[in-house]
Amino acid sequence: MKIASLLAASLALLALAGSSVAAPASEPRNPATGDTYAPGEIVQRGAEFFGVATETMGKAVEKVFAQYGQPNAYIAGNEGSGAIVVGLRYGEGNLYMKRTGDAPTRVFWQGPSVGFDIGANASKSFTLVYNLPNPQAIYQRFPGVDGSYYFIAGIGVNYQQNGRIVLAPMRTGLGLRAGVNVGYLSYTRERNYLPF
Repeated sequence: MKIASLLAASLALLALAGSSVAAPASEPRNPATGDTYAPGEIVQRGAEFFGVATETMGKAVEKVFAQYGQPNAYIAGNEGSGAIVVGLRYGEGNLYMKRTGDAPTRVFWQGPSVGFDIGANASKSFTLVYNLPNPQAIYQRFPGVDGSYYFIAGIGVNYQQNGRIVLAPMRTGLGLRAGVNVGYLSYTRERNYLPF
């Protein structure tokens, strides 16, 4: 009975986390500065990371740049996920921040989701990061932004937000996971197998 109560409470928290996030802004927030990555830099690094043509990567980042401007950091890594109504996602990678001279900071992420969702996938993840004051600020929970998923040129993009910090994960990989869900990702210094 305690497990059922814990599961019900977890699902309620997930629903609250996902519903309390505002939709992405329609105006760019980050104009070009010396602390941000220019579109050409992101397109080149993303294309090399995913192993795709720069034209393909350019199409994928075009909408993100139109909404948020230039990111001041990005995360390049790998992840796996699976779901049958309740889902889990685990990943790891390196955070690169323009202000720190691209010195990598190791980061892990994990999180649950709940909804009408089924499938599994393994993917590369290239996440644009906006308004990150310092590398340590990434270590927190980021709820997904409702209705923010889109698919361009073989790369899936969605948004996560906590306060002013916005993440735009772009994913490509093997497998199929389809449905509608609400959830969050927790970014941590160390690998954590419990997604809560």
